[in-house]
Amino acid sequence: MANHKSAAKRARQAVKKTAVNNRRKSAVKTHEKHLIKAIEAKDIKSLPQLLKNFTAEVMKAAQKGVMKKETASRKVSRVSTRVSALSK
Repeated sequence: MANHKSAAKRARQAVKKTAVNNRRKSAVKTHEKHLIKAIEAKDIKSLPQLLKNFTAEVMKAAQKGVMKKETASRKVSRVSTRVSALSK
């Protein structure tokens, strides 16, 4: 337990921020799962929208500091490559 008022406040803030970050990470994983499932099912109609949603979610997570920018770019790049390979 914190000994100072400010330390207690920081502890409360940390709990809230951790919860927000976990929600963001979870949302990224969920979007990625949906996209991978559509790629494996070769559902070409829904792929562009799913890719757009996934990219937005990943870049938002990177912007908010949940994940590094390089990690986000790598994830988007790998999935985009798979989507474009199916589109051809």
